[in-house]
Amino acid sequence: MYGNPLLMVNRLIVAILAVFLLGTAQSTVAADPWETMNRKTYAFNESLDRYLLKPVATGYDKILPDAVQNRVSSFFSNLLDLNTVVNDLLQGKFRQASRDFSRFFVNSTLGLAGFFDVAKDMGLPQSDREDFGQTLAVWGWNNDRYLMLPFIGPATITSTMGMPVNSAINPISYVDHIPTRNTLYGTSILDLRAKLLSVEDLMSRDKYAFMRDTYLQRREYLIKDGAVTDDFGVENDEFGGGEF
Repeated sequence: MYGNPLLMVNRLIVAILAVFLLGTAQSTVAADPWETMNRKTYAFNESLDRYLLKPVATGYDKILPDAVQNRVSSFFSNLLDLNTVVNDLLQGKFRQASRDFSRFFVNSTLGLAGFFDVAKDMGLPQSDREDFGQTLAVWGWNNDRYLMLPFIGPATITSTMGMPVNSAINPISYVDHIPTRNTLYGTSILDLRAKLLSVEDLMSRDKYAFMRDTYLQRREYLIKDGAVTDDFGVENDEFGGGEF
């Protein structure tokens, strides 16, 4: 996803919410100064998803057994662990970097290139993702003005600035054979979209506002390592943010 995120970021937010709202009931006052433009972009993205990506993902989901889909998901998840390791280091989270690298190494070797999550059974569960947008925020440059990007989906100014670095870290971007590289990107997007087919009913009537608020809440949670504050001024870190 970091190498070529495209439209799938839209639906990823819905899946994240299913877990995130279990721990926080706060509402986000969205920094959305370009709402009119953002809503138009959202409508464009939704049309592409409705008529192109979702039908293909539905076919993918019906054809491939769950066991095969799980292996594919595990493979791409393992690649993203490398991005997390690099940003752990850039944020000075050296203990987490050690754990995350150990997880990446174990799954890349014993887990057969990440197709099997061997590390989890060895006491190395996947940590929350780190990306370069979060790193910029940790370094003090956190512009949370909301953007809805064509093809890509929800973002902030800071997360958008981090995308080129995220792409450069993704191992897929270094595959020289262009058809193979594009196939890997396409499969990663398709696999993610298929996983999110079952959670679409979580969306509220105003899907744009729902997605915006969910994205900004989740972004704050990740940047602050889970130490977020609810509407009553109470800090909430029950997800175990701690030292990432």
